[in-house]
Amino acid sequence: MERGKYVIARYSSHGERFEIIVEPEAAWRFREGKEKDLRKVLVYDVIYKDAKKGLRASEETLMKVFGTTDPYKVAEQILRKGEIQLTAEQRRRMIEAKRRQIIEFISRNCIDPRTGHPHPPSRIESALEEAKVGIDPFKPAEEQAMNIIKALQRILPIKIARALIAVKIPAAYVGRAYGVLSRMGTITRQAWLPDGSWMAELEIPAGMRPILIEKVNQLTKGEGEIRILSMR
Repeated sequence: MERGKYVIARYSSHGERFEIIVEPEAAWRFREGKEKDLRKVLVYDVIYKDAKKGLRASEETLMKVFGTTDPYKVAEQILRKGEIQLTAEQRRRMIEAKRRQIIEFISRNCIDPRTGHPHPPSRIESALEEAKVGIDPFKPAEEQAMNIIKALQRILPIKIARALIAVKIPAAYVGRAYGVLSRMGTITRQAWLPDGSWMAELEIPAGMRPILIEKVNQLTKGEGEIRILSMR
């Protein structure tokens, strides 16, 4: 194993410790839902109680804690619930990548309320440095951005731009679409039409328009209707 390339992900439960050896960036992508294949994450499909000593966890202990001895099912829980150990350089690179994602998210979703225009990424980056905001390499960029925007408001005139979108979902797809769309934004108005279709107005962050359009088309096989009512 090349020193410094792979790291240990660790999880403790029921007085026991469990470890797996992982590729750190793939493990990070898995935590964010961007990587689905655990074979690209795990270096070895082995669950250890001490990876450095090469000591494996017993099947009895795995069954007691996880209810399975399948290494991939156990590894999934370790990755989701546990800690991923990083070298200083790995952590630095991952924080920098996350910082870029946050800057892009803020630039795409926020505006200067004085002009109605977005701030350029370079201005957001300067304000981020001035605000001295900590960045977690493992938390989703969108989740962190919401708190960071509040910190930036002390330095920049900035607010989240909102879009009001009208959608019409045919009756055959309402069951699947309703829950998904209601989680993407705030429903400000809705109505059921005589043919069983559902009409709604959703307020969402402006930068989520492409995602909403893609999701509606996916959920309705292209039969849904979308109209932008306003931006503010």
